[in-house]
Amino acid sequence: MTTVIDQAVQAQLIASTPESRAIPACLRYERDDPFAVRVSFPPSASLDGSTVEWTFGRELLSAGLRGPAGSGDVQMWPCGPRRTVLEFHAPEGMAMVQFDTADLRRFLGRSYAIVPEGSEAGELDLDQGLASLLRDA
Repeated sequence: MTTVIDQAVQAQLIASTPESRAIPACLRYERDDPFAVRVSFPPSASLDGSTVEWTFGRELLSAGLRGPAGSGDVQMWPCGPRRTVLEFHAPEGMAMVQFDTADLRRFLGRSYAIVPEGSEAGELDLDQGLASLLRDA
C-alpha cells in the first residue's frame, strides 16, 4: 500500500508589488508522520536560493479549506470558491501563496485514503519512538 503521497502543484506567490508570480510546489504526506503535511518550494522561489519546506498539521489544511485557520507560523483561508491562501511566517519575513482549492482538496482526499481522518494516532509506533528517544538520551 502507498505510504507516501507527492503531488506537484502550481502556486501563485503574492507579492507586495502588483506582479505576483507562478511558482511550482510539491505537497507531501507520509503515513509515518500521519498528523503532518509538507509543502516545498524550489530554490527559485526563495530569496536565498535554497529549497524551502514547511510542515504543518493535516487538520489545519482541512480546516483552512473551510474557513480561516491557524494562529502560528502557518495560517490559511479560502479566497473565493477556487483559491486558498497559505501564509507562512518566519524570522526572516512572511510569504503569502495562493493555491487552487481543488488541488488541495484532491491532495487531502488522497491522504485520507492512506490514513483516514481521525485514525492518525493508530499509525504511530509509540514503542519505537520511545526507544529512539531513550537511545538518543
